[in-house]
Amino acid sequence: MTLAFDELADMHLPAGSAWPPMRTAAVQRLTAFLPLAGKVYSSRRNFDLGPGRHQQVSALSPWIRHRLLLESEVAAAVLARHRFQAAEKFIQEVCWRTYWKGWLELRPSIWADYRRNLDRQVSALQKDGRLNQRYQAAVTGNTGIDCFDAWSQELSETGYLHNHARMWFASIWVFNLGLPWELGADAFFGQLLDGDAASNTLSWRWVAGLQTAGKEYRATAGNIHKFTEGRFDPTGQLLAQPAAAEFTPPPAVGQMPQAGTIDPAASSGLLMTDDDLGVHDLEMPAVHWQAALVLDGSAYRSPVNTAAHVTDFSQAAITDALTRLAATRPLTSAVRTDFDSQTVLGFAKQHQLSQLVWLTPTTGPAQDRLPNLEADLAAQGCRLVRHYRPWDRRAWPQATHGYFRFKKALPGILETLSA
Repeated sequence: MTLAFDELADMHLPAGSAWPPMRTAAVQRLTAFLPLAGKVYSSRRNFDLGPGRHQQVSALSPWIRHRLLLESEVAAAVLARHRFQAAEKFIQEVCWRTYWKGWLELRPSIWADYRRNLDRQVSALQKDGRLNQRYQAAVTGNTGIDCFDAWSQELSETGYLHNHARMWFASIWVFNLGLPWELGADAFFGQLLDGDAASNTLSWRWVAGLQTAGKEYRATAGNIHKFTEGRFDPTGQLLAQPAAAEFTPPPAVGQMPQAGTIDPAASSGLLMTDDDLGVHDLEMPAVHWQAALVLDGSAYRSPVNTAAHVTDFSQAAITDALTRLAATRPLTSAVRTDFDSQTVLGFAKQHQLSQLVWLTPTTGPAQDRLPNLEADLAAQGCRLVRHYRPWDRRAWPQATHGYFRFKKALPGILETLSA
């Protein structure tokens, strides 16, 4: 058995991080939070009490983003403790992430448009000194808007922000600082431990008024004062109010990505990415795995700056997943590597694989890195089989319209838990 990954001696995770990058820590946090997932969460979820005081929300998102915890198992654990009506608010928040992923899977051109526009905005930063000065003040927490600067510093120091603070931050970025939303989305994506292509991109679009016709989100001093329990009072600081972005209807709903059929008798390898490290339950037919390969795409989140704590969390989470995988399956090799098509092709050739089962990443940087993988593997006699989890296959087709329609489908989606 060969485990080809580093020991990560030079970790850059924040000291005393609340998110150790391993499944055992995630399960412990979920267990501790379960008593609060009902009425306490429902009544206190919007209060941002500051760094180290986020106990009234689950703070599970860094682990869920990498699927060290699955959305389905979080929902199942909560429903085993609470009635649906009592825990509905928390279940809905977990499912927002699922909804955003499904929405983008059905409209992947939105992601491509965002990345093209981001490239243009990054180029503008290099040419426009005033824009770059305002941008640098925002990302370093030196705008003079006290609450915004505190959140900017918390983000860079911890890799996390309360959800309500993320909304306030994005609104101030767009409507008060007048900065392009794409640069803000990129700043989040490169700093957040739970940075997710779908949730992050579409949430910023929603704040800016691009996601839903006639809707945008504007932070107010009164709301910030109330839900920070007086930590901040930006009265008189939120002055500039630029016009909302012009809404453009989204593209038509596309087709669901198709899963392949796994041949249990084939010489098989397992291909994963840092998007899904749920090796504790692969939710697929029994296969005799020859070897496993995990691709780490964390460094490709941002063309401007991906924080060291983001890449280190991802790498350590992969290490944890491969260690657990190796402990339960007689693999000849379990490898972590950078995104590179030649590495994948060499891996398949080395192990004489006729089938490579891909726990397929969703739309985002991971998909972007390997656009021709299926054809390249086929050319050397290896079939790429895309695998999607039952939760995703059940939920994503419901993400055709707004979240309220998706919410009505939640009882049916939750039936997946007992299927």
